[in-house]
Amino acid sequence: MSGTRLVGDVGGTNARFALLNDDNQPVSSSTLSTGDFPSLGAAVTTYLADHDVDRIQAAAIAVATPVTGDSVKLTNNHWSFNIEETRKQLGIDTLHVINDFTALALSVPHLPESELIKIGGGTEVPNHAKAIIGPGTGLGVSGLIPCGHHWTALQGEGGHVSLGVRTPRELAVYDVLARRFRHVSAERFLSGPGLVNIVSALRDVDGLPKRDYSPADITANGMIAAPESEHATCAEALSIFCQLLGSCAGNLVLTLGAEGGVYIGGGIVPRLGEFFVQSDFRAEFEAKGRMQAYLEKVPSFVIQSPYPALVGAAQLI
Repeated sequence: MSGTRLVGDVGGTNARFALLNDDNQPVSSSTLSTGDFPSLGAAVTTYLADHDVDRIQAAAIAVATPVTGDSVKLTNNHWSFNIEETRKQLGIDTLHVINDFTALALSVPHLPESELIKIGGGTEVPNHAKAIIGPGTGLGVSGLIPCGHHWTALQGEGGHVSLGVRTPRELAVYDVLARRFRHVSAERFLSGPGLVNIVSALRDVDGLPKRDYSPADITANGMIAAPESEHATCAEALSIFCQLLGSCAGNLVLTLGAEGGVYIGGGIVPRLGEFFVQSDFRAEFEAKGRMQAYLEKVPSFVIQSPYPALVGAAQLI
């Protein structure tokens, strides 16, 4: 297996690794918990041992944090590492480390239509910018810009922009969170922890006792809860989540001029299925006053690929 190429996608909770076959496609993927390992190097070493790989020649790793130099600190987990030291530790010739949503953006032109679920109307304009957004442990944001016959992915931290709220209930939640956080960013709503924030704030506003829900509890209960049930706040939180994601996605499209469409990834939305399709996501996406007609023409897709960031990372090696 000497000379094998490896790709990885490291988030706040899990790290997924795979090898690349001769067609540059990820194979033999495994998901490891970041909490089980002290570092990226340790996790990669375990993955390679599990797959009987003695040596890799090149690797590309997508990480859920800004990558601005040789030192990398993960935003939502305890890992920090030096790229060059990790390359030497693993004994490989080339190690690329990029932002996870930069990798996700790079994957978009290579995803089959069968792994994209269209939400609402609109038609993609070829060779125009594409917007990428996705809530998971955090909120990832990127863009894909055409450059001749190639695409360039933007690396930014759009999940930390200030969030605009429109309805009285959204404002009530915002006010609760503003007392807790110095800055109420989009990620404070649009992420797994954001769902917990919304439910907690709604229960506070309504004078209900505190209740410990995990993000998984909220999505599971929210998709089926009746308005008067014990889990009604989960359903309302999930609805607010979808609405605000639509608003943020619309903002991103307007900012980038992304007539090539908006693509939604991350660990939450692809699991919502029909709930998301029937939500107010698309209505809020288009609700931009004088620019509504512009946004009505822009398609939106949910990425259902099992490992899109790995596909994107593969474009680097």
